[in-house]
Amino acid sequence: MTVLIHFLGFLSSVTPASTDLGELVFQDDFERAESQEERDEPGNGWATNSAKRAQGDKQVDLKDGTMRIYISPRADHAVSVTHPFEFRNGSVALRFLLEDKKDSLGLNFADLNFKGVHAGHLFVVRIYSNRIEITDLKTGVMRKDIRETRKAKKALSEEQKHALKGKSKRFEKVTATGIWHNLLVTVSEDQLSLELDGEQVGSFSSSGIAHPTKQMLRLSVPQNVVVDDVRLWKK
Repeated sequence: MTVLIHFLGFLSSVTPASTDLGELVFQDDFERAESQEERDEPGNGWATNSAKRAQGDKQVDLKDGTMRIYISPRADHAVSVTHPFEFRNGSVALRFLLEDKKDSLGLNFADLNFKGVHAGHLFVVRIYSNRIEITDLKTGVMRKDIRETRKAKKALSEEQKHALKGKSKRFEKVTATGIWHNLLVTVSEDQLSLELDGEQVGSFSSSGIAHPTKQMLRLSVPQNVVVDDVRLWKK
């Protein structure tokens, strides 16, 4: 009986309170072993950027039924752990743990077939230990002409300056380090809403979020994060 109660308690901790999330199209509890320890082998459809951006160093490790993500000293870019996720409206739920106050976790949504932005970037949710930010990348900083102008260190046009206004929203929210947190991100047309540990943090509306063909979820980690129990729904 004690074991059953503990199990039911675990299920409630990782199952979002929201019930109308749509069709569950993917889930992963990372309860599997790797065949070797020299390079990334996340399995189950996941891919990483370690070969291109970290000289092949291992940056993702399946350990104790979790996915541990950590950046190599030789990396020239944040760790990106990707999984296909084709949807228009949908939700992402996962558990995560920040080990240090300097750690952060990004959920970056992309469409690699859309050439109007750099590297398919559409929008991102980033969780820090002291705040949460939601940013429309498609119509903001990753819009191709804006990014190329800034990269060339040229002056932005008035239209470009105007386009960058109001593309991000910040929530003052403390996310304690060293403990597990439950995250739920829901996209409905141009609005993204976010729940943390069962509490509504807030929402943000912007036209880039309504991009009709999201194709990929990227977990972006500039330092270290532990992730578990990933689930994806679409409507």
